Amino acid sequence: MTAVPAPLAVSIGDPAGIGPEVIAAAWERRVEAGLPPFLAIGDARSIRAVWNGPTAVLSDPASAATVFNEALPLIQVDDPGEIVPGEPNLAGARCALDSLELAAGLTRQGMASALVTGPVSKAQLFAIGFTYPGQTEFVAERCGIAPANAVMMLAGPSLRTIPLTVHVPLADVPRLLTTELIVNRARIAARALTRDFGIEQPRLAIAGLNPHAGEQGTLGREEVEIIRPAIEALRAEGLDVIGPLPADTMFHPPARARYDVALCMYHDQALIPLKALHFDDGVNVTLGLPIVRTSPDHGTAFDIAGKGVAAASAMIAAIRMAGECAARRAAS
Repeated sequence: MTAVPAPLAVSIGDPAGIGPEVIAAAWERRVEAGLPPFLAIGDARSIRAVWNGPTAVLSDPASAATVFNEALPLIQVDDPGEIVPGEPNLAGARCALDSLELAAGLTRQGMASALVTGPVSKAQLFAIGFTYPGQTEFVAERCGIAPANAVMMLAGPSLRTIPLTVHVPLADVPRLLTTELIVNRARIAARALTRDFGIEQPRLAIAGLNPHAGEQGTLGREEVEIIRPAIEALRAEGLDVIGPLPADTMFHPPARARYDVALCMYHDQALIPLKALHFDDGVNVTLGLPIVRTSPDHGTAFDIAGKGVAAASAMIAAIRMAGECAARRAAS
């Protein structure tokens, strides 16, 4: 079990989704999975609706470690009323936002060692006035970090990827890519791999945008005019960087052995290989924050919520990774 100075805060996500049951399942498997103490932030009734295990509703997060071996510790936010699994509503969205706000606040104040966020429905959050693209941007603002400096990394046991552009139309990607963007995200990634993952000399691989990495400009000029200058600038700073690499040949096992993280030009270029390899245990990690924040790399899965079939492996992986990163920060 990872030693952390304080329990982790796990926001429940949308209470009508699978968040309540995978958090409960993670607690059930805490010993075999070697998980550090954590406490759920959200709605006790929503957890009890899908799980008959022991819960302990607390007012003080500091007492979570004391009860963790006997019950799932939980801090209750404003009661959303009865929530039906698989049937999202605005009350559930408010519960999700309250849970996120409180969990982030506890972590910022040092009352929790790390933040693990359960899956939310953006559509439901937008319906109650949520104005952020996602939880990452919300947490970044609460931490005083510009969204551009909060970097999303997807991590599994054999692959880490970073999409340099995220939730934008594919047609906009070439316009949004700049040398400065690549350099900034690569610097943040390198620092985080050292600080949070214990990799003293991180190896970065940078993908090309075009087929065959542009074939020296014959299939596109982005590699020549944008990506290669970024790589040269990073190498000049002493970073270990390779690329631009053709994306279709950089994710097989021998290629993955050459780097610690792959920086990809757009969302699917990063997420397709990660989910192909680690669909059930992929973790979303936010780099560049003053706190540790992870999340399971899946959504609310309203269609299976409450049916007892949701896999908890990604939530377990997110809690474990958050604990390991928090322990490294505490020891540094």
